[in-house]
Amino acid sequence: MSAEPPIRALIAPVTPLQQNCTIVWCAKTGKAAVIDPGGEVPRLLKALADQGLTLEKIWITHGHLDHAGGAEALKAATGAPIEGPHREDAFWIDKITDDGARWGMTEARSFTPDRWLEDGDKVTLGETEFEVLHCPGHTPGHVVFFHRGARFAQVGDVLFQGSIGRTDFPRGDYKALISAITGKLWPLGEDVQFVPGHGPMSTFGHERRTNPFVADDVLADG
Repeated sequence: MSAEPPIRALIAPVTPLQQNCTIVWCAKTGKAAVIDPGGEVPRLLKALADQGLTLEKIWITHGHLDHAGGAEALKAATGAPIEGPHREDAFWIDKITDDGARWGMTEARSFTPDRWLEDGDKVTLGETEFEVLHCPGHTPGHVVFFHRGARFAQVGDVLFQGSIGRTDFPRGDYKALISAITGKLWPLGEDVQFVPGHGPMSTFGHERRTNPFVADDVLADG
């Protein structure tokens, strides 16, 4: 009989950009983290209540509006601390309020995280622990959250099913992004399932075989 998984997760797309906000929780304690609350905070609070969860942490992969615009409101509603991203994304977070007004997401607010994250840090949730990987390229301070035991990662806009993150934003870096994917994510194992910032889930193994940007044979030819 297989053991109970240490964590569970549900995906709640938010904002007009349909960003994959992810609610993860410790199966033993019901303590939850909301990863990338880009907006629609009342709906996220209802989802937590519907699952009988207690919000313990707010985790941010990077400072773009659609991923972090609701973090301040969620903290105000619950008292949960905000952890992440890496401090190199501070300039993006500082722009959230202005960017929200420009894009019609008027409830979005800038904030200061309670904890900036570094490569190799650990973040805890109930009785579980996630590893933090700094994966710049899409933004300079982007981080990924990885639960080794569950073979699960939330990768934000680093990697998608069949694609990779854009690098044409300020301080984007294509070479750094490819290096982060191949040097930080691939070693975690082909069986790792990941939630991207947008679109369907996939596995690192599937992307290594089929992704036209980072498949092994594509990079070998390049």
